[in-house]
Amino acid sequence: MNENIHPMGPHHLPFYLAPGGGTDVLMVVVGIFLVATLIWVGTLYLRLHSLPERMAHKSEKLQFEIVAILGLLALFTHIHLFWVAGLLLAMIDIPDFGTPLRSIAGSVEKIADTMPDTVSEAGQEASLAPASVLPDAAKKTGGGHV
Repeated sequence: MNENIHPMGPHHLPFYLAPGGGTDVLMVVVGIFLVATLIWVGTLYLRLHSLPERMAHKSEKLQFEIVAILGLLALFTHIHLFWVAGLLLAMIDIPDFGTPLRSIAGSVEKIADTMPDTVSEAGQEASLAPASVLPDAAKKTGGGHV
């Protein structure tokens, strides 16, 4: 045999080529890098996607729910206008009209309960009732002259 015959490849291979029966280290490193990058980009995307909901979290419950629904619609339909609308709605402070109106309604009910119609009902009963019933009707209302 001729000792000058060399195998098919050169004696020294570059670092990025795997030896014949060995592990391709560069492929393993690139695979780990791609998986880590995919997880990082996915986390960044989901964090950016939930930005309107995190902004609206401190607002009213109804406003938060509308922003959350817009975010879900944007996520599942890929219509970015829903996300923009949710972001704008999260940035706007909607005034609280409900609390003052409930307070007004409660005050009106309280005023209506403190001024009962028993005085006017007693006057109507007294005018409709015979004269013998008049003292009893006056006793019921707690006032009146006999």
